[in-house]
Amino acid sequence: MRTLQVHFSNRQQPDQTLSPGVQRIVRHASGQVRLGDGSVGPLLLAQFCTDQRGVWLQVASGVRGIHVNGRPVRRMALLRAGDSVYADGTEMLLRGECEQLAQAPELPAEPGEDMRVLLRGVGGRHHGRSFTLDKPRIIGGDAGSDITIDDPAFASQHARLERHGERVLLRDLGSAEGSVVNGVPVRHCWLQAGDQVVLEGNHRFVLEVPLGPANAAQAFPELDEPAATVPAETAEMVRPRRQRRWPWLLLSALLLGAAISALLMFGAR
Repeated sequence: MRTLQVHFSNRQQPDQTLSPGVQRIVRHASGQVRLGDGSVGPLLLAQFCTDQRGVWLQVASGVRGIHVNGRPVRRMALLRAGDSVYADGTEMLLRGECEQLAQAPELPAEPGEDMRVLLRGVGGRHHGRSFTLDKPRIIGGDAGSDITIDDPAFASQHARLERHGERVLLRDLGSAEGSVVNGVPVRHCWLQAGDQVVLEGNHRFVLEVPLGPANAAQAFPELDEPAATVPAETAEMVRPRRQRRWPWLLLSALLLGAAISALLMFGAR
C-alpha cells in the first residue's frame, strides 16, 4: 500500500503519516480539530483506520458534519490518495506519492492502443463517465476538448493525457495552477493505476489500468504479506450491522411459527 499523509489545509498541524492502526480525529475544548493522541478528554469525531488493505474513515456514533470530497458520510468511507476529509470546517487532504517531471518528454511516436486504459470520473460533472486513453486526450474549458471542464476560469487547454507505451503522462499545457495528483500540486506527472487527478477542486478522475502480473504485484504488495492486526474496537465499528440482526430475525420466525400453530390447533375446534 502507498504511504499516505494527512495535510491540514489551514496548516494548524504539520503533515502526519498514516501509520498502520487507528488515528483519531478529535475536537479539543478550544474548538481546534486535530489528530488525537488517544487521550480521553477531546471529543472523538472520526478516525482513520489503516492496514495493508487500505485506509477507511469511520465516523463516531451520533456525529454529523463529516464529509469526504464534499459528500456527507454517516458511518464509513473508503479513502484513496487525493481525497479531502472535512470535519467541523477543517479540511484534511490525504496526500500520496506521484512521479513529477521538471520537463515533459517528447510526444510518443506510437501511443498505446489498449482500450482498457481509461480515466474514470469519480466527482464533478463527469462523475460516472469513462474516457479511454487509446489516443491523447485534452482536458480544458474549450468545447472541443476531449474532457471539457465547464468553468469560465478554467484554461481552454489545461492539460493532455498521453500514452507512452505502458505509461500514462499528464502533460501541463500552460495552465495557471496546474493539476493535483494524489493531493500533490503538479505540472507534468507520470500516472499509475489508481492515481486520482483533481481539477478545480471538485472535478475528480481516477486512472484505471488492467492488472497484469507486474501491475498486480505493484498495486497489491500486501497479498504476499500477513494482514495487519485491527484493534478490537475498530473491528466492532466496521462489522456490518446486518450481522447483529439475525438473532432477532430467528426469534421473529419462531414466534410467527408458534402463532400459526396455535391458530391451526384452536381453529380446528
